[in-house]
Amino acid sequence: MSPGPTPAKRSSLSILRIYVRVLAMLAPERALAIALALANLGLAGVFFLEPMLFGRVVDALTAARPDSAPRLIALWALVGFGGVAAAVWTSLYADRLAHRRRLAAIASFFEHAAALPLAFHGEYHTGRLARIMNNGVSNLFNLWLSFFREHLSTLLSIFVMVPVALSMNWKLALLMIALMLVFAVSNAIAVQRTHAAQGEVEELHHEIATRAGDVFGNVTVVQSFTRLGAEAAALRSMMTRVLDAQYPVLRGWAILSVLNRAASTLTIVAIFALGASLHARGEVTVGGIVSFVGFAMLLIGRLEQFASFISGLFFQTQSLQDFFAVLDERPAIVDALDATALPRVRGEVVFERVSFGYDPVQPALHELSFRAAPGDTIALVGPTGAGKSTALSLLYRAYDPSAGRITVDGHEIRQVTLESLRQNIGVVFQDPGMFYRSILDNLRVGKPDAELAEIEKAVAAAEAAAFIARKPEGMETLVAERGRSLSGGERQRLAIARAMLKDAPILVLDEATSALDNATEARIQRALDALTRGRTTFVIAHRLSTVRNADLILVLEQGRLVEQGRFDELIRQGGLFARLAEDGKFAPDAEEDAA
Repeated sequence: MSPGPTPAKRSSLSILRIYVRVLAMLAPERALAIALALANLGLAGVFFLEPMLFGRVVDALTAARPDSAPRLIALWALVGFGGVAAAVWTSLYADRLAHRRRLAAIASFFEHAAALPLAFHGEYHTGRLARIMNNGVSNLFNLWLSFFREHLSTLLSIFVMVPVALSMNWKLALLMIALMLVFAVSNAIAVQRTHAAQGEVEELHHEIATRAGDVFGNVTVVQSFTRLGAEAAALRSMMTRVLDAQYPVLRGWAILSVLNRAASTLTIVAIFALGASLHARGEVTVGGIVSFVGFAMLLIGRLEQFASFISGLFFQTQSLQDFFAVLDERPAIVDALDATALPRVRGEVVFERVSFGYDPVQPALHELSFRAAPGDTIALVGPTGAGKSTALSLLYRAYDPSAGRITVDGHEIRQVTLESLRQNIGVVFQDPGMFYRSILDNLRVGKPDAELAEIEKAVAAAEAAAFIARKPEGMETLVAERGRSLSGGERQRLAIARAMLKDAPILVLDEATSALDNATEARIQRALDALTRGRTTFVIAHRLSTVRNADLILVLEQGRLVEQGRFDELIRQGGLFARLAEDGKFAPDAEEDAA
């Protein structure tokens, strides 16, 4: 049985695989990429011709044939100008290609990451995810640009130069090959010895981004609990750990740079020494020695450039691995191959023996079955953790059941497209989720093409017109991140207006008023009454009036449906629902308080 690759080979293979994948992302513009590759081939020819022509000129001058020197110099100039033209064209179009592909990579990453399941986003802090995207696309851009500007022509010139040098004088060529081997081996050793440490450095940078994002996202808590000093100290401690891990890596690559430079100097000296000896025996001309020195200088420059590229790629590899790791995540919720578009529905919803668990060992739902007729209001009640929000999240496919099926108007929801399903369902969450955009833009999330008159009608129905009118810029007022510039009631009224604009036939109210005071809740409830009219509505209820008026009440306990029926029926049964009502688990109406 093979022992498998050594750490050095694994590190080198990892870098090579990453680089190949980076280049593969240029496939949508392969025609331009091929043209740039051919231009680089021309540049490689120029790099190799110039030292040869230089040597020919020296031979012409030293062999008492000065008449041929002007012709050779003119050819040399022509080759040089051709190289300049090719370099300018390559640089210009490589720039344009790299910029286009960078924007395409941002779009691809954003669309893919935003579609990944909630479980993924629970593991990835937004600060970490933003850093992975920003660093990843920045490194992709630099690699694409440097590939066409430098790396490809370097590789091609080396491949062209070595066989030509061998054909001219194999003894001198062996010195150049030895130099290449020294560069290759030393770089491989450096990669092997610093690979793990650099991975640790990148992980620490992610932790810093996560910590900083956490503080910025909870700055009110940080300030009110006077945590700024402690958080800053924690961040400085993490930075110290970064430097402690980074310095040994930098020291290793600095030593490598010194060794490479020493090997280059010794090679030039050796070529001169061996060339002088061979010239004394008549095996090489002075022009030949000059050409080989030119080759060696060019090779050294290219090798140092290539070593710099390997070093840069090494430091970029971990961030690129993180970038591709996100792209390789597969969404848990995807359309079936034969999925059809769900038309606008009447609103009949049926759960048939539906089970689900975030943890397979402890299911959150056990064989839940019920039917909601079009236009019904279904209230879900039960203790905290009973599975109420989980059940409703299955309806709009935030997750898929592990067993059983859910149908809407007779259509099994896993057999229709996700987009068409969610277009038929409006959701108002306890945390309504506001974007860092204007009030108008937040409302248009519900219906991007909504007319202003339509928006104003929804705002009025949601009882949000008065507070919007008091804002300094009205509808154009910027909403702070996560809606922090708005009160809880204002956020909820905007969320209700947004749902009204969507005008979906099925509505989910996931504890939409649980965090509000009674006076605010009464206003919100009037808006909700307008929103739910004529729609199949599922509500996680904590208001007695909502439960009293529901067409069907589902009582859940530990993921099981233990009771169902109308209010009076459940009270007469004297079961869990009756106990919850008796214990005051349902908050009374503001109007009932006044009474």
